[in-house]
Amino acid sequence: MKPIGPLMIEHRLIERMIRLISQEVALIEERADLRPDFIDTAVDFLRTYADRTHHGKEEDILFRDLGEKDLTPDDQKAMTELIEEHKQGRQLVRSVAEATQQYRAGGESRLVSTIRDDLQAIVEFYPQHIEKEDKRFFPASMGYFSDEEQQSMLSECWEFDRKMIHEKYRNIVEQCEQS
Repeated sequence: MKPIGPLMIEHRLIERMIRLISQEVALIEERADLRPDFIDTAVDFLRTYADRTHHGKEEDILFRDLGEKDLTPDDQKAMTELIEEHKQGRQLVRSVAEATQQYRAGGESRLVSTIRDDLQAIVEFYPQHIEKEDKRFFPASMGYFSDEEQQSMLSECWEFDRKMIHEKYRNIVEQCEQS
């Protein structure tokens, strides 16, 4: 398996969550109300799985190693765009999380439309981002690596995943200790 294999498999799970978020947007529009527990779950998924785990492997392994290669101008531009898109995704999720927290604290009903709009932006963002990676960038990126380099990256991806659960739950305990 190539190191992009696990990344593409992760995309399928992210797409499933995006479909659920899209359904939530429709419910918000229909009821003009939120299900904060679902939104908290979606935010946790997007932060932990989509960003920290998935984008973490892209940025900390694939993009890092590509940074040592002589990329074509088009591939360099695409990688820079993907990094910027990761930042955009983080900002959208942060906005949803903050607005949901304010809503839970008795915030104004206008927050419902803010949250809905940000969730809709996430629904529109991820499929385009995933397609760019799956169809264009990932396949092209593998041409820069030998089979040995690819296997080394794949091993590093598995190790990255193995450590993530410990990091997530250590952070949860530390946050609880500070509360």
